[in-house]
Amino acid sequence: MRTLDEAAVQRIAVELEAAERNRRPRRQLRREFPDLTLDDSYAIQAAWMASKQAAGRRVLGRKIGLTSRAMQQAFGISEPDYGTLLDDMFFADGEAIPGDRFIVPMVEVELAFVLGAPLSGEAVSITDVLRATEYVQPAIEIIDARTERVDAETGQRRGVLDTIADNAASAGVVLAGRPVRPQDIDLRWAGAVLHRNGVVEETGLAAGVLGHPAAGIAWLARRFARHGVALEAGQVILAGSFTRALPVTPGDVFHADYGRLGSFGFSFGASG
Repeated sequence: MRTLDEAAVQRIAVELEAAERNRRPRRQLRREFPDLTLDDSYAIQAAWMASKQAAGRRVLGRKIGLTSRAMQQAFGISEPDYGTLLDDMFFADGEAIPGDRFIVPMVEVELAFVLGAPLSGEAVSITDVLRATEYVQPAIEIIDARTERVDAETGQRRGVLDTIADNAASAGVVLAGRPVRPQDIDLRWAGAVLHRNGVVEETGLAAGVLGHPAAGIAWLARRFARHGVALEAGQVILAGSFTRALPVTPGDVFHADYGRLGSFGFSFGASG
């Protein structure tokens, strides 16, 4: 159910774009709109992404977030969320990522599914996802906050409705490592070790994503089917993090080791 009219949705989308461009987050939406709903938040996200496409950006895929049970309980929800991946969000192995692209960036360890065939319908299963996937590849998602993570007046942390409106916090992707066909590996046991400045900070297994990393993609295909939308061939779908989000400081150097799926590095340049 929507509580915001279209004018309010469009205004907030403009404000989120300005917050990203100026690197100054706006106040949490629920402080201004206490009756904000899930439908409102997705409407804001859609309006913001539509404005980016109108400005020349291309949709290259989707991301799924809040896939762990612990995160869903923390946010008081029972399903994941999703956002959009645009062409200017992608970075390569070894790249120095501009620090001035983000406000308060963090990184998460994930697997990316690159689709070879479309996925649609309200009965999509994990098996359907594996059949439609051309290959799976290691990925690091960069997340950010265009609304305040902590409200300056109340000290309240932002909730899922703020995050969803904010494109599910998605801000960048490092896509690297060795692509594998999904039938060539038990994806539940795909693991990673994330080093920051030579120190191991995070480790995890992809089974931490809803029991199987393809489960979130099946959920997303079913969710989109309600609106007559399919996940398209060629799209990159981030399946969800299987580590906690790690804060980034300008100058940090990262190395992600995915074992048989390869390893890669990236760094963040100084802001300013």
